[in-house]
Amino acid sequence: MKAFLAALAALVVITIGANQILVNSGFSASSVTASPGNVRLHD
Repeated sequence: MKAFLAALAALVVITIGANQILVNSGFSASSVTASPGNVRLHD
């Protein structure tokens, strides 16, 4: 039972840590996937 609770605690810590790293990295879906400078428009 101790190992299961330790694994749950580790899961929570890893999840919160990964979320904070990704949020603070500055990448958003709109800035990564859409860029008006890379769109080809025919004249």
